[in-house]
Amino acid sequence: MEMSVFEIALLCLVALLAGGVDAIAGGGGLLTLPALLATGLPPHVALGTNKGQSMFGSGSALFRFSRAGLVKGHLAVVTFPLGLLGALAGARLVLWLKPEVLKPLVLVLLVAVAAFLAFRKAPPPGDRPEPPLARLRLLGGLAAFFIGAYDGFFGPGTGTFLIVAFSSLLGHGLLRASADAKVVNFASNVASVALFASRGAVMWQVVLPMAVAQFAGGWMGVHLTVKGGDRLVRKVVLAVVVALVLKLVWDLLRR
Repeated sequence: MEMSVFEIALLCLVALLAGGVDAIAGGGGLLTLPALLATGLPPHVALGTNKGQSMFGSGSALFRFSRAGLVKGHLAVVTFPLGLLGALAGARLVLWLKPEVLKPLVLVLLVAVAAFLAFRKAPPPGDRPEPPLARLRLLGGLAAFFIGAYDGFFGPGTGTFLIVAFSSLLGHGLLRASADAKVVNFASNVASVALFASRGAVMWQVVLPMAVAQFAGGWMGVHLTVKGGDRLVRKVVLAVVVALVLKLVWDLLRR
């Protein structure tokens, strides 16, 4: 399937905005995937192409967070490989199960996340004390594997779930949790792209220009996150959760 220059330019604008949103709170796929489907791409090709371009956005955000000193190697050494393995397992699982069976559960989880963020007391500035290293790696690794598997299987809300998990389980502030989430996001994207590309379901002629825009959006999003801190992440996460809930309710009503 061929796309016009105008269609690709519009997709790049969407990718720029999505890269910024995704870097702050996750949920950029809410913008890019519908845009790709609107061009008439088959669903599996749209999914593969979306993963391809989002891989560059998550990669740029991860690099920027690393430059800011927010990515800690003692945790990433566990969460990256487990996030990658989880995404591969989830992508394999989709061959046997229909993703639609997860939508009601995801809706409940997202409402719970929204309530958690809206009504919990604001965390104190900075990170809380971390658990001992072994416990830190165990909890972080479990979150990376299972949420990475969810990303490989279904996807919506992955970044948001990761931020909430790392904030709640590991005592990290939302700013640090956003950096933790990008480690797993990048790993799961790499795994998913490898699987989709092996089946010829990635349109690289669309991925590459969108990737440039995602990279720029991700870089700007992290810059805003570092400056805005936990307060900005909290607001954007809530907005993304509300958007995800509305989308999933709409999908369920259309069935």
